[in-house]
Amino acid sequence: MEFGYTDEQLEIERAVTAICKRFDADYWRTKDRDGGFPLDFHAAFAKAGWLGIAMPEEVGGAGLGITEAAIMMRTISASGAGMSGASAIHMNIFGLHPVVVNGTTEQKQRWLPPLIAGQHKACFGVTEPNTGLNTLKLKTRAERRGDHYVVNGQKVWISTAQVADKILLLARTADPDPKAPSRGLSLFYTDLDRSRIEVREIDKHGRKAVDSNQLFIDDLRIPVEDRIGEEGRGFEYILHGLNPERVLVAAEAVGLGRVALDRAALYAKDRVVFDRPIGQNQGIQHPLAERWIELEAADLLTMRAAWLYDQGKPCGKEANAAKYFAAEAGYKACETAVLSHGGMGYSREFHVERYLREAMLARIAPISPQLILSFIAEKALGLPKSY
Repeated sequence: MEFGYTDEQLEIERAVTAICKRFDADYWRTKDRDGGFPLDFHAAFAKAGWLGIAMPEEVGGAGLGITEAAIMMRTISASGAGMSGASAIHMNIFGLHPVVVNGTTEQKQRWLPPLIAGQHKACFGVTEPNTGLNTLKLKTRAERRGDHYVVNGQKVWISTAQVADKILLLARTADPDPKAPSRGLSLFYTDLDRSRIEVREIDKHGRKAVDSNQLFIDDLRIPVEDRIGEEGRGFEYILHGLNPERVLVAAEAVGLGRVALDRAALYAKDRVVFDRPIGQNQGIQHPLAERWIELEAADLLTMRAAWLYDQGKPCGKEANAAKYFAAEAGYKACETAVLSHGGMGYSREFHVERYLREAMLARIAPISPQLILSFIAEKALGLPKSY
């Protein structure tokens, strides 16, 4: 057994790699140029049963942990699919975790099997235009009217909403209470009714294969049975998905950095200038070697956070630290890969410019590096809260 991984985990890596080989770098370059959700890629993972890797076995999932999910997401990203491929199935892995933890048996049986089978696609409706990361200030309102709620408001940076059938939606059901600031928000999983939700795509820097959107919600009716848990405790419920999401993004950033580094090393071996491969020059070698070391350290930090989560241990500091460090290491690896290619690094032909654009996503989302540093300062070092 390889150090740190079980035979089962190594088999996951091999099986996922085999699927990804059917979707080569040219496939993702075309998706990046033309856009359009990678439906065939998503369907391949659904058919192989991987969309439910961290879902309970009783609803058709594999019943594995965030560690195994992180290995899968790292492998997808490292195959050359990058954040485009990872984001295409990312929501399946962590997004419905609040349902797994807080949903009723009936809700789990109704919602999770179609998601695992690839019959449904879901999006995550939390962020709003005027609140950003200050989730407790959300303004989208859900008013109870008998056996249903009526929702009005806006959401922004909602991935996969162009193709989603369902939405995990956080909305305000009571006015903010200064004595209990985390109360008053409720969590729903319901149909994305396009007659009541306008989905407007955002033209963005990278990852065109997976859409990002603004949502304009106008009198959306949600049955009471689509509410998860108790009314007013939605913020508490979404916290169950935050640490796994940070771990998965960290793993994806490591994978992206690795594929960029592999391409840079290959180019450095083949590219001859002044009668010698440029990879023979320490000015090329040393930055690439530094990036390799940083990615290995990021991977260890990520897998430790995943292990803590799967053991049911506190992992907030570790998950946030992994996301921060892996995102920075992945970005630096992609930047170094572009620079190692010289002028050709700016060409779409060699793929690394796409990796650099995608690497920015892991630095920004789902939480900014500045907020992570503030969190670590408070929780790890005991410094006064700054936000």
